[in-house]
Amino acid sequence: MGHGLTREGILSQLGTRIIGRTLEVHDVIDSTNTRATALARAGTLDGTLVLADEQTGGRGRLGRRWHAPASTSLLMSLVLRPPLTPMQAQRATMICSLAAVDAISGMAGVEAMIKWPNDLLIDAKKVGGVLTELGLKGKKLEYVIVGMGINVNLDTETLPDLMAPATSLSTARGRAVSRLDLLISLLQHLDVYYARMCSGWSPHTAWRRVLATLGQSVRVGTQGAVIEGIAEDVNADGALLVRRTDGTIETILVGDVTLRGHALA
Repeated sequence: MGHGLTREGILSQLGTRIIGRTLEVHDVIDSTNTRATALARAGTLDGTLVLADEQTGGRGRLGRRWHAPASTSLLMSLVLRPPLTPMQAQRATMICSLAAVDAISGMAGVEAMIKWPNDLLIDAKKVGGVLTELGLKGKKLEYVIVGMGINVNLDTETLPDLMAPATSLSTARGRAVSRLDLLISLLQHLDVYYARMCSGWSPHTAWRRVLATLGQSVRVGTQGAVIEGIAEDVNADGALLVRRTDGTIETILVGDVTLRGHALA
């Protein structure tokens, strides 16, 4: 794997206690989420990381394809075993998104925001995304798989036509960004957030502070309906609260949001 993204190179710089201490690095894989799920079911340790230079079957939310040419992006999935209920599992998405925002700010020097529920934005353009999948044992949360993709040194002109306007860190910054440095920063921030969350801390306030969606006029597509109104707030478990024109509040757990006229999938 090029550009320093090797197992040995990562572990030599990684100062985490849990996140990434168990690590797989692949040149090419179908999907890091698929591999992480298989490892989780086989009993892999909390914090296991699967990283790939290229994915042939990478996917985003709602089964959409994730496009990322080799050596241009961070493509990874984490196995987390937090002491949360299934209703609280969105907190895992929150801390991963927060760690990405921190790393992007610190290593690339550009401000990133989060579009509810799990997109990373720079200047209202999508630079990355988070895909969370749950493993349940009865009614108990056994594990959470958090897949993350960040466009680092990606020429967005090479992408096929997308629903969402896309960008990359190199485009926003005007020069290349070290994928290794970004990865190490993200994992170290996440290690701190994860330990705090497992000790009872809620990331809600910090996550809410960097949400680009709040206060905006939105159109949310859910399984049962399309809801329009103002994105007024998010609750402690990450649900979006939308105030309709008649004043009623809709609590939305899952949905596709159109923000300011741009469909950001």
